[in-house]
Amino acid sequence: MRLLASDLACTRGGREVFSSLGFAVGAGEALAVVGPNGAGKSSLLRLVAGLVHISRGRLALEGGDSELTIGEQAHYLGHLDALKPALSVHENLAFWTQFLGGNQAAAAPALAAVGLAAIAHLPAAYLSAGQRRRLSIARLIAIKRPLWLLDEPTSALDTAAQAALATLMAGHLAQGGLILAATHGPIGLDRASELRLGSAPPSAAGNRV
Repeated sequence: MRLLASDLACTRGGREVFSSLGFAVGAGEALAVVGPNGAGKSSLLRLVAGLVHISRGRLALEGGDSELTIGEQAHYLGHLDALKPALSVHENLAFWTQFLGGNQAAAAPALAAVGLAAIAHLPAAYLSAGQRRRLSIARLIAIKRPLWLLDEPTSALDTAAQAALATLMAGHLAQGGLILAATHGPIGLDRASELRLGSAPPSAAGNRV
């Protein structure tokens, strides 16, 4: 499986965010998208997820399910954690698991994997910012999808939670998954390639992030 982009361009609000963008991410590989604020990192992830229109170019998931869109084969972890405050931690994850076509029985093991099993009964309204982020990360492992689109995934996470996320990402890659992550700093992807957005032409190189 391979995520392939060629000559991609994105326009938002009448402004061209980026253009002539190309990259390839294969099974078991990660690509870190870096650059200054406003360079288009989040826009790129949203474009791949199908939430932003492609102005020009081609994007394909070779080896994926031809009857599904790329977004339907991806998990998008954005800046906002999509949670219902009145629902419990477990109910929130069970909802997303069912909504995304997974097995609700996977919710409990996923919560344990992110260290939230002990508070699964609490309403999401009581969660700290870091706990909310961990609950969103649990969705990545409760429903299996090959492509993870992660926008600043370590935001609000403490050191232990960052290490746990690094382990989860390594496991996903080891199983042949793909990761596209927008980041301003290290997130634990040891052998990720780097795609730099900004004023200069986009470039890709091997790096540790």
